[in-house]
Amino acid sequence: MTAQEQETIFRRWLEEHLGLMLKVVRGCATAPQDQDDLFQDVLLQLWSSIPAFRGEAKETTWIYRVAFNTALAWRRVERRRRERHETFLKLDASPRAQPSHVDLLPEQEIVERLYAAIRQLPKVDVSLALMHLDGLSYQEMAEVLGISENYVGVKLNRIRKQLAEQLKGAPDEL
Repeated sequence: MTAQEQETIFRRWLEEHLGLMLKVVRGCATAPQDQDDLFQDVLLQLWSSIPAFRGEAKETTWIYRVAFNTALAWRRVERRRRERHETFLKLDASPRAQPSHVDLLPEQEIVERLYAAIRQLPKVDVSLALMHLDGLSYQEMAEVLGISENYVGVKLNRIRKQLAEQLKGAPDEL
């Protein structure tokens, strides 16, 4: 594969599947700067993975796999980094600027609560929830994760119950 072919594929994937990548990033990273870092890592890994893509899986399946595996690796590295720097964070007495809930529109607040609840799920459940939100079929989700379609259905029902439990007391719009 030539560099020009790789660039053409990359640009097309970015244009056609940006939303998919952003959902994975948003589901795995909380802070905007972390989301930016993770998104860059996903793009880099996606670029590097293009020569290995043989077309045996759907593009969306491939992109999900690359994005989610990158996010999992990023979370492991980020957790270790934060643990090492924990003492420095404790010494920092300056208040963190965080957006107020008053500043968020009701829809944004609902979405933020949902993503926060999704981030609390086990890793595989996070990927299933994000794929479900993106409208992938059970078959496509099964291909990405290497599980049966029936098990996808079982897991999604359990995930819905977990999210409903976590979001109890939230506004009725949820």
